[in-house]
Amino acid sequence: MATSLLILTDFFQAANRALDYATNLAGPLGARLVLLHVRRDSVLDPEMFTGELSNLSQEAVGLALSSLAGNLAVPVVAEVAHGRVAFAVADAVSRHHPALIILGRPDHTGTPDELVQTTALDILRTAPYPMLVVPHSQQSTAPPRRVLLAVDGEPFTLGEYAGSARHLLTTLQAQLTVLHVAPDGGSSAATETQALDSVLRTGLTIDLPPVQTRTVGHAPPAAAILHAANPADYDLVVLIARHRSFFGQLFHRSVTAQVLLHSRLPVLVLPAA
Repeated sequence: MATSLLILTDFFQAANRALDYATNLAGPLGARLVLLHVRRDSVLDPEMFTGELSNLSQEAVGLALSSLAGNLAVPVVAEVAHGRVAFAVADAVSRHHPALIILGRPDHTGTPDELVQTTALDILRTAPYPMLVVPHSQQSTAPPRRVLLAVDGEPFTLGEYAGSARHLLTTLQAQLTVLHVAPDGGSSAATETQALDSVLRTGLTIDLPPVQTRTVGHAPPAAAILHAANPADYDLVVLIARHRSFFGQLFHRSVTAQVLLHSRLPVLVLPAA
């Protein structure tokens, strides 16, 4: 089956920026796009009454999708779904088996994190899957090369997602830097080596240029990652999200959530098996 990328659109600015990013990524991957618009008409949708949802008619949605698809330089399939986004995405994933889900992150500046109900977090809670989140402020939509992979040093596996993640990094010939986040502030050559080994054992670095390493500490893990993920140095930050990141009661306080909400770089979340 040909590689596909599932891209969500609501026709707003953040989604359009993510679509540009996905289109440029699809080229080197030889992938087609599955362009999905979800008519969020469920009374359970937390944004139903906030005025933040598109109120386009069915006919207008069809015209908008046709216009978007017709202007893309890569193969594309356009679909319309209904209800909660997370469930619509899970259905699309079951049918298309994309390498990634891609979506834009709107501007939530000024809104406290605990009040932000983002589509990305809802999807990750409902059905964890490799996801690329592109911030609304992203300037370059060129495929990323300088990749920062944040790890905690504990062993991990990517299960069924290892192959697609390795294919992505290899195709992009990513210049990978493994960032070891030492939450207790303790770092040493041994712990840095342990963090690198946790990545090497997954096979992600096969056929990549030599991997660089960094260690940071003396700060909360999310803050350390956000500080290190400087657009002047990197194009993409990758997080390994463990099971507890998705189902903990304090999900909004997790490292995954904090980086997704505040990163200046696109964030690729890879669920650990």
